[in-house]
Amino acid sequence: MRANVTRAAEGFDRRSFTVVEILRMQDAGIVSEDENFELIEGEIVPMQAKTHIHELIKSALTIGLARALPDRLWLGVESTIYLSADTFVEPDLVIYPKGIKLEDVKGSDILLAIEVAATSLAYDRGLKARLYARHGVNELWVIDAERQRTFIHSGPGPAGWRTIVERGREEALTFAALPGFSVQLGSI
Repeated sequence: MRANVTRAAEGFDRRSFTVVEILRMQDAGIVSEDENFELIEGEIVPMQAKTHIHELIKSALTIGLARALPDRLWLGVESTIYLSADTFVEPDLVIYPKGIKLEDVKGSDILLAIEVAATSLAYDRGLKARLYARHGVNELWVIDAERQRTFIHSGPGPAGWRTIVERGREEALTFAALPGFSVQLGSI
């Protein structure tokens, strides 16, 4: 059996993995459960440690979203979302309908995904945002933790997002499914 490969930027082949293979490696102890990475189209992408401002913003959003969450919705914090057979991501926060097992959550089930970026802004606004759009995530917020600005992506499709709006640190962030939720990054 020939292993799946991808082609790296420098032109060399790389071994490509599936979600099932990664889960088997975790079960066998080859990959530790506490290793922080995502599987992006078959490639393991290590994630960096979180900064203080990243954690501060994520915590404030978690508290605010949880308080406004209706009974029919669930808030996941750094939950593993399986977008396809060769891609899983771990958004900082994700909102989806209650009653769906996490392993069964698909992109179109996700009402809102939030990525707080301190060192990963280009990755989150680029490749990762395109993946979320391609897999039908309804809305994506990419928060630039250092500059305290938010890029709100809506209207997902195979070619990307129909709309991307930037909100500044003093502008309210709201979400239609959570009428009681509003936060300004400048107040965190």
